[in-house]
Amino acid sequence: MAAVSESRPNTPEWTVSELSGALRRTVEDAYGHVRVRGEISGYRGPHSSGHAYFSLKDEGARLDAVCWKGTFARLKVRPEEGLEVVAIGKLTTYPGKSGYQIVIEALEFAGAGAIMAMLEERKRRLQAEGLFDPARKVPLPFLPSVIGIVTSPTGAVIRDILHRLSDRFPRRVVVWPVRVQGETSAAEVAAAIRGFNALEVGGPIPRPDLIIVARGGGSLEDLLGFSDEAVVRAAAESTIPLISAVGHETDVTLIDFAADVRAPTPTAAAEMAVPVRAELLAGVRTLHGRLAAAPARLLERRRGDLRALSRLLPAADALLAVPRQRLDAASGRLPRALRANASAHRIRLHQVRGRMSPAILRGRLERGMDRTRQLGRSLTQSTGRLLERRKERLGAAVIRLSVAQAANLRAQRVHLARCRERLADLHARGLRSVKVTLRERARRLVGAAQLLEALSYHGVLARGFALVRDQAGQAVRSAAGVSAGQALDLEFADGRVAVVAGGGKPAPRRAASTPPQPSLFDAPE
Repeated sequence: MAAVSESRPNTPEWTVSELSGALRRTVEDAYGHVRVRGEISGYRGPHSSGHAYFSLKDEGARLDAVCWKGTFARLKVRPEEGLEVVAIGKLTTYPGKSGYQIVIEALEFAGAGAIMAMLEERKRRLQAEGLFDPARKVPLPFLPSVIGIVTSPTGAVIRDILHRLSDRFPRRVVVWPVRVQGETSAAEVAAAIRGFNALEVGGPIPRPDLIIVARGGGSLEDLLGFSDEAVVRAAAESTIPLISAVGHETDVTLIDFAADVRAPTPTAAAEMAVPVRAELLAGVRTLHGRLAAAPARLLERRRGDLRALSRLLPAADALLAVPRQRLDAASGRLPRALRANASAHRIRLHQVRGRMSPAILRGRLERGMDRTRQLGRSLTQSTGRLLERRKERLGAAVIRLSVAQAANLRAQRVHLARCRERLADLHARGLRSVKVTLRERARRLVGAAQLLEALSYHGVLARGFALVRDQAGQAVRSAAGVSAGQALDLEFADGRVAVVAGGGKPAPRRAASTPPQPSLFDAPE
């Protein structure tokens, strides 16, 4: 029976890895760098590794996207769920799930509409958290002592603010320099707001009473840093009143909703921060004038009221007529009333006298004495019982005291033993320290003596030199300063000699090898 031949196709065989690698090279060579516009979907923040994984989608398709950790830190536009962007990167494949993806190198907003949509979504989310609640806002201080300004130190904004503050009411200003545009702008502004709030009252840097966040006008992209979530949260958390002065009057950023007050321009923020000093002075002068005139007007009005009331008062005779009559009537009734009162007291005395007989008083006295004797016996018995209880308590206290005294005595003995040991240790350490100190002082004294001996002029005299002094005891340093007949004093190593200068001229200087010549000075006769 003939063998059945197997049919073998000419198509080469691929492994899965070889086919995946070929597809990857084909996709990367065919497309390279691409710009893809789409809406971010499935973004949940960066992975624990630092990489970010999400998708780009439109009405009909979905594209996986990955952004590596190093690239993610340099992105100008941070990914957000639902944000429409233009992604720039390389198209590649992922063999692990037979899919293709874009490795993102940069992100851009897909036009102003995408930026507005992103800001609206962020505003809605932050407003739901209560960051824009009017109840969180605090009123501005009437006249702040220190004003903190968060802006660029080199722009025209800071000059406009300082100029307007100096015109209205000069105040102390502390500027926190930040970038108002660029990738790091939002982080620097948020850090500046939190930094001002972290300053201590009375510290080396004064804590401001008011903060102004200011920037000049610009495009929508230029002002995005002031709509960053970190900046909005820092403004909402600020315990110091905050004025937002970003852009022109028509520019709106999210920090405007979180700030306590929104100013249309930086100059307007300076006007809101302080009042006009001249107007305050004029108002004070007006109030002072009114205050000075008000007492005079009040006094004059009170005088008029007093004169009008004095005319309405009746005469003194009319006021005293009725009291006089009542006094006369009462004085007429007084003798009869006194006699009646004396009779009533006499009757009551006769009534009481019957109850005050000696027998009644004697009985009451005997009853009182019996009561006193009974109370005395009760007192004696209670005193004896109280004394017994106090003796028992005193005995128990004596026992406890003796026990405590013995324990305290033992503790004191232990303490004294420890103190003796410590004193002996300190004594030994003190002796060692004194010995070391004495050795060090002796060494220093010997060194000082040697140094003194080396620097003393007596060593020079011992080598054959002499010290010449005049009558005043001052050293003579040159022959030109000596006149003929002048008395001098020569000090040698072994004593002093008095001489008188002669009239000869000084001998010329000789070479060092020639022996010294006789002295020019003659001894006195």
